Amino acid sequence: MNNESDAADTGAVDDVGRPDGGAPGGRGPAERDGHEPAVAPSGFELGTDGPKVILAGLDGSDSSWRATAYAAGLARRQGALLAVAYIQPILGAATALAGAAVEETTQEVADELLVALREAEHRMREVWRVQWRFLTMRGDPYTGLAKLADELRADAVVVGVSEQAGHKVIGSVAVRLVKAGRWPVTVVP
Repeated sequence: MNNESDAADTGAVDDVGRPDGGAPGGRGPAERDGHEPAVAPSGFELGTDGPKVILAGLDGSDSSWRATAYAAGLARRQGALLAVAYIQPILGAATALAGAAVEETTQEVADELLVALREAEHRMREVWRVQWRFLTMRGDPYTGLAKLADELRADAVVVGVSEQAGHKVIGSVAVRLVKAGRWPVTVVP
């Protein structure tokens, strides 16, 4: 038996004489102590059970593929939409001279990632299924992922650990997402 049914079956009451914990006269324990009763924070979504959208950042690195696989597992178990995002980097002024060639190259990377995702889905379709979308946009990876997470109302963001040595000193996309404090962020090694 659970505690709720024990109290109901035995007619047990708490220390103030009421089964619901309230004092005679309708005041609850928080009000007796001079505190306001607990209230859900604004923006709280009553009635949701688990995440609806999980956003994974994918850039083609090994750690981003592991992050995407981890996010896919979460999405499958939770019945959530997996949004896989590749943010096409905007390269510096020195490479801007290459213009269309650079833009074409980043689009080719996006196309290759999408093909690889479809192949992975095809290989795994007998084992598990997950609803997913591939999204791509041009920009700074942090800004792009943050924008997509906000637009999708992502319940979680999953990214791979940075594989660039300099990011250990000056910070990575993952660190910046965590510091933003707007979504739960999982960093996969």
